[in-house]
Amino acid sequence: MVPGSSPGGPTISRSGSLTSLRRKLPAISATALNEPMEIFKKFRIEAAHRLPNVPEGHKCSRLHGHSFEIELHLSGAVDPALGWVRDFSEVSAAFAPVFEQLDHRYLNDVAGLENPTSENLAIWIWDALIADLPQLARIIVHETCTSGCSYVGPAA
Repeated sequence: MVPGSSPGGPTISRSGSLTSLRRKLPAISATALNEPMEIFKKFRIEAAHRLPNVPEGHKCSRLHGHSFEIELHLSGAVDPALGWVRDFSEVSAAFAPVFEQLDHRYLNDVAGLENPTSENLAIWIWDALIADLPQLARIIVHETCTSGCSYVGPAA
């Protein structure tokens, strides 16, 4: 027996191939494939902004920048043929024009982001993506490593 394997478990030959793993893995049930699954893809943008509506003297009224991390969460059933909710490359392709509008930009100059709070940024991104990503379930914007917001779309 190979060190680390258990009696009756998969065995690994000297070449490293699994000889009985296929027999031991359970099949994915059709019921599980129909249950909602949530996937996510993360993106990072570097951008500057200032918040024009904060009280005078507030530190965020001054020009500053962030390394924003943006998470796109999609929800849906797993496609039984493909085995996924959505191809991650399709999510990246849908986000590409948004990325171009936001990365290394002064967000206050982007139409619709004149007051570029994390909350407004999340809503703006949602509105930009929902037509191409109808499975969009949540957008999380991390403004810093400890602060951000989560948006689940407009109330139904």
